[in-house]
Amino acid sequence: MGAVPSTPRGSDSSVRPPDTAEYLIGTFVAEKSFPISSDFWNKLLQLPLNLHWPSHRVNHACQLFAQNNSYTRHLAKILIHLSCCLQECISTSDASNDVYDKAVNAVYISSVFLKYLIENAKDDNLEELYLSLDENEPIPMDFVLDENIENLVMHSMLSFISSVDVSPKTYLLHLELLNFMLIAMSTQLLCGPSPGPKDVNPFIDAAMVQESSLVSLVVRKLLLNYITRPGVPLGSASYSIFSEGSQPSVLQRVGSAAANIVLLPFSYLVSSSGGGSRSPLSDCSLLVLLVLIHFHKCVVNNESLTDRSIDVATSDSLLKENTYFSDNPYCKALQNATDFEFDRIDVEGNAHSGPLVRLPFAALFDTLGMCLSDESAVLLLYSLLQGNSNFLEYVLVRTDLDTLLMPILEALYNAPRRSANQIYMLLIILLILSQDSSFNASIHKMILPGVPWYKERLLHQTSLGSLMVIILIRTVQYNLSKLRDVYLHTTCLATLANMAPHVHRLSAYASQRLVSLFFMLSRKYNKLAELRENKMQLAKSNSIEGNSLSEDVSTELHIYTDFLRLVLEILNAILSYALPRNPEVVYAIMHRQEVFQPFKNHPRFNELLENIYTVLDFFNSRMDAQRMDGEWSVEKVLQVIIINCRSWRGDGLKMFTQLRFTYEQESHPEEFFIPYVWQLVLSRWYCSCISLSPQVLFYRTLLNQSQCPTNLR
Repeated sequence: MGAVPSTPRGSDSSVRPPDTAEYLIGTFVAEKSFPISSDFWNKLLQLPLNLHWPSHRVNHACQLFAQNNSYTRHLAKILIHLSCCLQECISTSDASNDVYDKAVNAVYISSVFLKYLIENAKDDNLEELYLSLDENEPIPMDFVLDENIENLVMHSMLSFISSVDVSPKTYLLHLELLNFMLIAMSTQLLCGPSPGPKDVNPFIDAAMVQESSLVSLVVRKLLLNYITRPGVPLGSASYSIFSEGSQPSVLQRVGSAAANIVLLPFSYLVSSSGGGSRSPLSDCSLLVLLVLIHFHKCVVNNESLTDRSIDVATSDSLLKENTYFSDNPYCKALQNATDFEFDRIDVEGNAHSGPLVRLPFAALFDTLGMCLSDESAVLLLYSLLQGNSNFLEYVLVRTDLDTLLMPILEALYNAPRRSANQIYMLLIILLILSQDSSFNASIHKMILPGVPWYKERLLHQTSLGSLMVIILIRTVQYNLSKLRDVYLHTTCLATLANMAPHVHRLSAYASQRLVSLFFMLSRKYNKLAELRENKMQLAKSNSIEGNSLSEDVSTELHIYTDFLRLVLEILNAILSYALPRNPEVVYAIMHRQEVFQPFKNHPRFNELLENIYTVLDFFNSRMDAQRMDGEWSVEKVLQVIIINCRSWRGDGLKMFTQLRFTYEQESHPEEFFIPYVWQLVLSRWYCSCISLSPQVLFYRTLLNQSQCPTNLR
């Protein structure tokens, strides 16, 4: 026990076995416990880690470490040394390269074995980590341990990340610390998709109890990393860790480990597609931020269970009823972030409580616009728009909304290649933006010279608003044939309803698609109505089965009745508030007026259709009054409509309350967002060549069961 499988040593006979990397790693995972003050730790952390072990040997080393860590407490000790190295880096502005090398080695070794322990934990309490020192452990005179180890190491990491600038000298350490944080916080993967009071997440819990000033600095730094997107400083002659000599550099070593040893899923440095990420530090910073801001800790009330006679099932039920979620300081910091070019205190005279995160909103806006093809960026944009009123206001006053909208609309256009969750997030972003009337007006004033990614039709000189209508309707059509999700339909139609009163010069194609939307949904409605009739006939012969099937169909029929009414209300809003500005909509309704006839006497639709037929009667009579030589052409009909739009006064129209839908998160958004965030992390971490532990595989099956947090009012 304690021996690592043999590997041939280097050919240099002058190297003493106790100083070789292989001996020190083997000793680290073995059964002998070294005190914190032992010189062993210096030797271990000063090693050039250029081992190239196959995966089965690394796995064997991890198994030995897991067996012996309960006695050696080497995980706790190396984390303490990591904290000391980081404190030295923070306190010494000109810290030597050796200090950074030691810190990188400490965090990397810790990550390897911590990942194994978490993935192979035998119970939810994570006792295998042994994040404490033995009572008999001798403590050096100059060492003070006045808090638990997870708090110590998380405080040191967050302090380093927030206070030390990213440079060629510090880049790799920043990256490895962020990777460690993702591994340390992945204990959530063992807790299930919904937080509970018995969950054990030592490292992320430690992050949540840091001082608000540090939290604000961390949120700011992670976002600045994302905005500035610092690249890997390869070939930096001033940075010895990226050596050009025969000895592998640390970056090369980590890249080799990721690709060959399968120690850690560092796909940031070696991607599965063969091309490295342009900014692994930026990507990793964003993932860490998303995990932090969407974490929810479930806390038990003080008045919780005291009666020991209650059985386990009743106890668990009562425990759940007596819980609440504590505030998330990282989420609060993001929600209160302001633009550093605009001081709200000067305008309103109200100071925020606690430190304020000041960010360059302009740079953040531009970065998001460039990166929205990435699903993580979409979730960040959602989090900002939904939670931060300052950023939402900033976005709404921008005159270049196409910077955000074009990549969003392109992503929806390519919906078959997107995940269902990403489609939800994109649509909810559009819904949030459509709640503002100035947004709905401005998108119709921006004319696009062309839309090269739209293949079905040449869209030339189309307004951004018209394109948005086209894509939303196309998304409904895709959902109708593929996903068949009620939430998605509802969100698309709600956004169109918000836009409707402000439509201005809607294009001919967008107008045609709007009328076709009613026809498309009406076909689905008619099929359901026919199916219900058949089920009712079945119910007469088999009362139990037939009634059940009939109820299911009736429920779906009711949903599509609501959808049809909503489309009619969208058309009514355009005709009631914006008809003179939208002759193409009038033309599309006249051209397809037969699609409304079957529903003219429907009790849910008749009032709305009366308005549509009032408009049809007005323009049909004007057409009949025209003397035409030859046949009517599209241009001639449209010209008559344009002329008569000027004289339209809306006489005879019944005015309905203007629809306005707003987005609100469900009461338990964590049930969607925690699994979703980890789905994004795992998709970045694990390449196809890297095997997943059974726990992770099980959890990934739960990820697909999360529900979209849509709540419309």
